[in-house]
Amino acid sequence: MSDAALQVLDGTQLRGLDLSLGDGSFTGAAILDIAHSRAFSSLLRLSLPDSVKASALTRLRAPDADAFRSAVYAADKASDVLRDYITAIADELKDNPLVVSILDGSTLRLLLKDEDDFAMLAESLFTELDDEDEGKISKSEIRNALIQMGVEMGVPPFSEFPKLNDLLRKHGADGEEKLGQAQFAQLLQSVMQDLEEELSKENVVVIRNIQVLNGSKLRQLLANEQELNTIVEKVFREKVDARDGSSSTEIIRSYLEKNAKELGLPLLQAEVAAVLLYDGVFDDVITKEKDGDELDKEKLAKLVKDILQKFAEQLEANPVQQDLSYVEDELS
Repeated sequence: MSDAALQVLDGTQLRGLDLSLGDGSFTGAAILDIAHSRAFSSLLRLSLPDSVKASALTRLRAPDADAFRSAVYAADKASDVLRDYITAIADELKDNPLVVSILDGSTLRLLLKDEDDFAMLAESLFTELDDEDEGKISKSEIRNALIQMGVEMGVPPFSEFPKLNDLLRKHGADGEEKLGQAQFAQLLQSVMQDLEEELSKENVVVIRNIQVLNGSKLRQLLANEQELNTIVEKVFREKVDARDGSSSTEIIRSYLEKNAKELGLPLLQAEVAAVLLYDGVFDDVITKEKDGDELDKEKLAKLVKDILQKFAEQLEANPVQQDLSYVEDELS
């Protein structure tokens, strides 16, 4: 169950932003602050991660970030810098979109409304938290219960919503008094009711640990002849070393699956959509291989490029969202 449909921030929200500045001069630092403030208003009141800010600043190709921040710009030049920086943020989000959830209390409301769902949730949480199987847990375990519920069940991280600490104190849920399952459920219900009310008044936007694969990395790769040639060389070497009679397309597919993360492709095991994507691309590839014929290096290079181009086109048309926690587990 998810508190709200996932929303993708891909920079389009910034394209029509008001970039006007008043008269006078502005330091680079002041321009950045203005840009961040206006982006905040357009991006669901989400503060941009430092990584996005740093990448956008890099796109400006400022040779010295500290010198840029301390430099003073006249109004006309400051407007140009503001426009370029906002464009850089939008471009960064286009290449690496952020996936967010807006927590507005709706999922908590649904859980509380359905007595059976809430009873099952409370029982499950109590059982998980009762490590010693004593039939009792401390009041303070309510905090861990909320953490376990997480964003998927509409509970924001404590770091993103400090008012959660106030709610726990309000209900005395920070003590060590022991509670049975029924008492635990009653306390959890009270905390969830207050949290639902708070979130309905003050929504919380949370960045999810989800990567959007939209072909941007592949397009950069296809535009870089040196990197593309390196991949072709590796695929060609695997073809030369192959002893099982695999076709060129089979060898290419195997290589892409093994190096998916580095290439900007989805892990095949991560999503059903990834399996459909790979199958669709390779089913659609015309290899021009004749029975028993071998592709030379030049033809193999063209085939690799054609396949990567098809992946880029498909991902641009139908981006794949990939849970990064799953990816990290697979690669660890």
